[in-house]
Amino acid sequence: MPGRPERFAGADAVAYRTEFPDPRTGDQRATLELRGLFARARIWLNGDLLGEHDAYFVPARYELDLEPENDLVVECRAPDRFGGAFATDRVPDERAVPGIWWAADLETHPETFLDGLSLTPRRTDEGAVIDAELAVEAGASLDDRVSLSVRPQGFRGGGVMERAKIEAEPGERVVVEKTLRLRDPAYWWPAGHGPQHQYAVRAKLGGAERVVETGLCDVREGDDGLLVNGQRVRARGFSLLPTGDPTWDVERAANANANLVRAYGHVPPAEFYEAAADAGLLVWQDLPIAGPGDYDPDRATRLAERVSAAVERHPNAAAFGVHVDPTDHLAGVGPSRLARYKVRWRAWRASYDAGPDREVAATLPDDAAVFPVAGAPGIDPDAAHVYPGWEYGNPGDTEWLLEKYDCDGAVGAFGAGALAVEGGEDAAGFDADAHDACASGGADDAVAASQARQVRVLKQVTETLRTRGTGLLAADALRDADDGAGMGVLAADGSEKDGYAAMADSLEPVQVVLDAYPAGGDTRRLTVINDTPESVTGSVSWTAGDRSGGTDVTVDAYGRSDAGTLEVPGAAGAVELSFERADARATNRYPL
Repeated sequence: MPGRPERFAGADAVAYRTEFPDPRTGDQRATLELRGLFARARIWLNGDLLGEHDAYFVPARYELDLEPENDLVVECRAPDRFGGAFATDRVPDERAVPGIWWAADLETHPETFLDGLSLTPRRTDEGAVIDAELAVEAGASLDDRVSLSVRPQGFRGGGVMERAKIEAEPGERVVVEKTLRLRDPAYWWPAGHGPQHQYAVRAKLGGAERVVETGLCDVREGDDGLLVNGQRVRARGFSLLPTGDPTWDVERAANANANLVRAYGHVPPAEFYEAAADAGLLVWQDLPIAGPGDYDPDRATRLAERVSAAVERHPNAAAFGVHVDPTDHLAGVGPSRLARYKVRWRAWRASYDAGPDREVAATLPDDAAVFPVAGAPGIDPDAAHVYPGWEYGNPGDTEWLLEKYDCDGAVGAFGAGALAVEGGEDAAGFDADAHDACASGGADDAVAASQARQVRVLKQVTETLRTRGTGLLAADALRDADDGAGMGVLAADGSEKDGYAAMADSLEPVQVVLDAYPAGGDTRRLTVINDTPESVTGSVSWTAGDRSGGTDVTVDAYGRSDAGTLEVPGAAGAVELSFERADARATNRYPL
């Protein structure tokens, strides 16, 4: 502990019990903090109920009235309707075990101590401020001033130092509120658009202090993607399932040229947000509401308020989703010649009442993009989940699907599953039927054939979306949730599938792409994509078997430029493209 006790996989409840002596000396006080308390919990100390808790992403924190010897019991129960991804078959039972996942800390404090520091950064007409709330536990009468300072982290800028008066009676808990006005505020930017400026806010009272980091970033949903600090940003990246160390996943996403990660149906720990902010990654945060079925809107609204409060200090909290995959009406269509007809029929028959989702969405922050419904075409989703080449049809159906169902906004999921090892078809979250329907019959190496298929689907869909100018896209997914197989371009243990390098190429901010995944005998058109705020000029070159060619192009900021065509010889083993500028070179490879 902390962790997930895998031997209890599938259990409805897990209980912890421990005995410990009173660690205090003199007039010290003690607090218990449990982080990642999943999912519905009750806590007893010496037979008395301390409290109940039902939001694993918010610490459960209690001051303790201790005996010389103490008995602590923590009971954790499986999630109900608000289990999110953990309550779906996309996550193996071993990763959804009720328990204390992140931390369990027993702390001692002086008689008077600082119990919490909450920060809300925001822009104003005059510049920017940080609203600070400091909770103080007064063990004795208190008439003093608390100091609050703001210091830039790793850059030069105007610091702030202010004081606030505090008065309290013995045993009283007081919350001090102070608005800290920043001089010449510096903003946090996603990778490729500017530096990741952040500030440290320090609260100090006597010898006690607390330090919390935050940053300034204003995100709005524009007509063509996100507006970040008033500047257009095309966000591209991956969905993240709850896997292992989420900070490691952030690093791998950044290395694959992502500037966005989506926490699909779950809320990661604060360390995830901090790592993503350092790496320049925007975060799309879903509420833990996933899959078909009704839910209590009032409870969901309270949940949304707690989620937004938990992440509001992080500058990269860019988007929120309410309900993910509320229907499954396109699952299992398959790759047949009748796929488009079946998709049209099922989409026409599909219905979904998004009213409760939109009510919940109204409580989420105004300075972020909000997607009440993220799901399949046919239910008018705010963010589309499209799976041509996996659940239905083939990758070439992408353009038709997007046009047919007006999917001109965010695309929150697409992709194809692949084996990580031979015989991995039983992995959680892996649709073996879809995989088998798309598999190349008679392949000598099933794993290589499976991963090659994933590469073709991911590259064609990703590059189609980018060529169209889709403003926000997230491939499903970065890493498998279970051993053996999954939607990830990384296996559950972190090893790379072929799709990882392929996606790193396709997500380059400036890249040359083909209009479809090539095959021998094809004639394909080349397009240079520029998703940066500056125009670029460079040379396109290509090689396909014994043929090669190239041209020079200039591409406006956020623009696309035609770069001619190429013919693929029947004997070619790959098509290789490159775009070379004075200070950078991007390559893009299509194995055949």
